[in-house]
Amino acid sequence: MAAAGLVGRVVLDSPLPQLDHFFDYAIPAELAEQAVPGVRVRVPLRSAGRVADGYLVEVVGAEEDEDGGFRGALSPIEAIVSPVPVLTPGVWRLARRLADRSAGTASDILRLAVPGRMVRAEKAWIAQPEEDRNPPLQPPAVGVRGYGDGTLEAAVARGERLALRPIPRLSRLPDGTWVGEWAVTLAALAASCWSAGRSAIVAVPDHRDLDQLAAALAAIAPARAVVRTDASQANAERYRGFLEALAGPRILIGNRSVVYAPAERLGMIAVWEDSDPLHAEPLAPYVHTRDAALVRQELEGCALVISGLVRSVEAQRLVEIGWLRDAGPERVVLPKVVLTANQQAAEPAARAARIPSGAWRAAREALSGESGRPKGPVLVQVARPGYVPVLACAKCGQAARCTRCTGPLEQKRAGATPSCAWCGALATDWHCDRCEHRAFRMVTVGSGRTAEELGRAFPGSRVVLADGEHPVLRVGPAPALVVATRGAEPIAEGGYQAVLLLDGERMLARETLHVAEDCLRWWSSAAVLAAPGAPTVLVGVGGELARDFATGRLVDFAGAELADRRELRFPPAVRLASVTGAEATVQTVLEAVDPDLLIDVLGPAQVDEHTVRAILRFDYARGAEVAAAVRAAVVRNATKRRKAPAGRGGFRPAPSLRVRFDDPEIL
Repeated sequence: MAAAGLVGRVVLDSPLPQLDHFFDYAIPAELAEQAVPGVRVRVPLRSAGRVADGYLVEVVGAEEDEDGGFRGALSPIEAIVSPVPVLTPGVWRLARRLADRSAGTASDILRLAVPGRMVRAEKAWIAQPEEDRNPPLQPPAVGVRGYGDGTLEAAVARGERLALRPIPRLSRLPDGTWVGEWAVTLAALAASCWSAGRSAIVAVPDHRDLDQLAAALAAIAPARAVVRTDASQANAERYRGFLEALAGPRILIGNRSVVYAPAERLGMIAVWEDSDPLHAEPLAPYVHTRDAALVRQELEGCALVISGLVRSVEAQRLVEIGWLRDAGPERVVLPKVVLTANQQAAEPAARAARIPSGAWRAAREALSGESGRPKGPVLVQVARPGYVPVLACAKCGQAARCTRCTGPLEQKRAGATPSCAWCGALATDWHCDRCEHRAFRMVTVGSGRTAEELGRAFPGSRVVLADGEHPVLRVGPAPALVVATRGAEPIAEGGYQAVLLLDGERMLARETLHVAEDCLRWWSSAAVLAAPGAPTVLVGVGGELARDFATGRLVDFAGAELADRRELRFPPAVRLASVTGAEATVQTVLEAVDPDLLIDVLGPAQVDEHTVRAILRFDYARGAEVAAAVRAAVVRNATKRRKAPAGRGGFRPAPSLRVRFDDPEIL
């Protein structure tokens, strides 16, 4: 090492676990002025003359690095890619902590946190006068309503952690736009935080929620104060918003990756509907939005708000251990829910009907205004998109499968030849491989078939289809039948005059630990779209789950669900990690973890011909030690020499080991 000069500690942009640590480089004198922590750099690697990209995390003097550091000559940083310090100290601490918690690499987190560089947008931002980069702070146009004057704002200002019960209704904004009251509440909290000179982050599951939140913010905060992060944005627009967040306090809204935004003086993080699967990150190291928010709140000491129409079991656990404080509105607002299960149980004809007489009557009265209520649209929620998404043999009932790839057969429209949902092949010569019968029958009716049937049942009524292939965000107040799949329900001006929830039993038939929680969220998301006093009819579902939904006892449901999982030692009562790979590799990882750190090990169980999976269960207090042991085994596996297949001398197969902490796919 040179006796004088500066040393830069660089984290490489590489997914290789063996490279997930600091690399020291000498900072040439000509780059010293630009070499500030957080800038993008390009550095040499001592292997085949390669060059790697990375981030400069720390700059120290040569004398500071000598104690225990490398004493020879350091390679110099080759280039400063950009003068903008895009990696803030807070985001780096968050990435490092999350990577260590999940046995992953910090660079994988940084790919989510720092968007790709857009040179033109960056140059325009740099050229902008610094005094023009931040809008002047101003108080929000309105405060939070329904929770007591200033109560929630004061809690956020104190940095409290809240499990917030929202007000389940629609709200009309000054410009006439209708949004969920939850969006107005979170927007007012974020605006009050920004007006105090602190940043606020609000993470929501999808673009529909994001549109509502953006509309609510537009009514109470200046446009320049709000930065939106959305997967539908162009890269330049997203990078421009990222640079604005670096400049000063902002209200940052977006999907799951917004939790990593470079917020200056962070005052609040809010997560809406944390139980939604869209908050589960599909990329390594698979960190859930809620977990990232919890860790960032702990590091930065800001306020934390976790909210949703249905409280997640994970949030309920945090309430019960005292990490979150339960907070609710002054006045309880409940939708008017009608259950048909008892009627269908008493009447054989009603039991066989997909839409019982009570639901038909509610729809007819809403469309015609017979009950004295205003006429208006009717929402019909169904489980599946398509026309007839599932077919079966008309004689023996076996599911109809494609003769080419064994995929499920479906019918896309009335009179169409059934085709394979996987490969698209037409089933022109299909026959049942059990009984040789050649006729089909419908098993599941999709949104398209439902819309067709309702159009015949209510002649003259307008029918609107809303699903993934036919996105509809809003409908007017005129009478109409709106058939929507779960999660695709449009907002009606003034609310729906009736809501019919069909296919509830089919939704509950999924094999997953979260099925009851998911169904309550789907039903509640539709029920909240009803006008005040309008009926929400839940068809065919009875029992305790239906009663909890009808009476609004959703927090009690979360508490009972958590108690059951504690007895079974299921998450979130305990943590778990899945280890998937070749049997010998998985066994090596299991041997690297001290059994005293674990509750137990499930498996290894066969996944396919070449792969097995083991599941480690452990207490939260042991999580850091388990993650460190697993990560060490992953690094050893990644650096192990592998034999090349016969005839491929220069080829080395990549490691096939996959580790996922808190894996939602297991249960």
